[in-house]
Amino acid sequence: MKTNVTELEDSRVRVEATVPSAEVEKRLDRAARQLAGEMKLPGFRKGKVPAQLVIQRLGREPVVEEALRSSLPEWYDAALREAHIQPVGEPKLDVPGLPGPGEDLEFSIEIGVRPKAKLGEYRGLEVGRPEPQASDEAVDAELERLREGFASLSPVERAAAEGDVISLDYKGTVDGEAFEGGEGRDQLVELGTQTLVEGFEEALVGASAGEDRSIEVTFPEDYRAEELAGKPARFEVTVNEVREKQLPELDDDFASDASEFDTLAELRDEIRSRISAAAEGQADEQFRRDVVDAVVANASVEVPADLVGARAEESLDRFLHDLSHRGVDPEAFLNVQEGGREAMLESLKEDAEQSLRREAALAAVAEEEGIDVSDDELLEVLGPGEGKNDPRKLLERLRQSGRDDVLREEVRLRKAADLVVEEAKAIPVEQAAARDAIWTPEKERAEAAGGGSEESGKIWTPGG
Repeated sequence: MKTNVTELEDSRVRVEATVPSAEVEKRLDRAARQLAGEMKLPGFRKGKVPAQLVIQRLGREPVVEEALRSSLPEWYDAALREAHIQPVGEPKLDVPGLPGPGEDLEFSIEIGVRPKAKLGEYRGLEVGRPEPQASDEAVDAELERLREGFASLSPVERAAAEGDVISLDYKGTVDGEAFEGGEGRDQLVELGTQTLVEGFEEALVGASAGEDRSIEVTFPEDYRAEELAGKPARFEVTVNEVREKQLPELDDDFASDASEFDTLAELRDEIRSRISAAAEGQADEQFRRDVVDAVVANASVEVPADLVGARAEESLDRFLHDLSHRGVDPEAFLNVQEGGREAMLESLKEDAEQSLRREAALAAVAEEEGIDVSDDELLEVLGPGEGKNDPRKLLERLRQSGRDDVLREEVRLRKAADLVVEEAKAIPVEQAAARDAIWTPEKERAEAAGGGSEESGKIWTPGG
């Protein structure tokens, strides 16, 4: 396939593609054979009518149209791969005319692409990095979580209070009719956890063993059982037993029961170390994002509104696709969201715009630094594997399908991010905040150019 790319305004391109006549005729023959399966002609068994006879009976034009319907999606992907275009949003596809016998097929695609960035400073940036800490409060909270896991339940002869566990029988009805899953025996409910329908646990506070209660609740609009969503229900409940949760003492005996350590002090040290490691990792991730965003802030990137909307659409579609794989109906999910699909799209636009800016800035860094990605680096990303998951076989399949360029570009941008992060200087977040608050003439000019607010009264320190 031959392609020619023309850059348009607003981060769009036009890709003009030409499919050779031999490929067109091959697809035409395939379409005719598929149509033959629906035809009955004297002297031929069903599905055995020759392709040329199908074309003679139906005419060339409808068979060509059928060939295009089945082949254009594949040719569209091939054209973008051939032109090394990574699209953003939905394409505008134009086929000016159907090819005659022996003629090539010509079509064009107009599609959004990643915007281009004009870089500012990107090496040696000073960026705030939080100092990760494992506070005493965080350690205590983790110890409490462990205690909860080793708690015992003891029956008590008193009214139930928050934190108690109640054993109960229940039977629920909606509009006087029983419903699936609405009946249970000897079910344990911990009061105060807010894990049941709102109002159910609260209605059991003060109940005693042997007591019967009627509880009226309303299922939430987004309840997982759609037939119950938003409906009022009535539960007839019998309290069988009230149990008090008893937590173990925080001592060396607890430490040896709950862990491989002999003393509580050793357990606390291990928890602190684990929290510190997690906090360190989170600080590294935040620092990486902030460095890239600092590169973006120093760059000039124009992101058209249509491109932002297209990226938001892509993000929402991926999210809904993931929901469907987890057994959640995407349409039902959207129906219970305030404002529906449009409101969700609007909420995604800020992140969509920033993601486009990050990609544009990192692509510009990669271009400026001449960053390339070798096959060995791709193999490392694909990871270890055997059989059909062998990274060399995976890479070969990606290359044959033309998908290796997508992975290569992802790794290229990652390497650009690695470069700017490695050269950045971490400073205390307080220092970074104070520096950002300092007024300079350059900031005022930048804000005015970008439509930002004009602030005065701040101290300017040259070279600050």
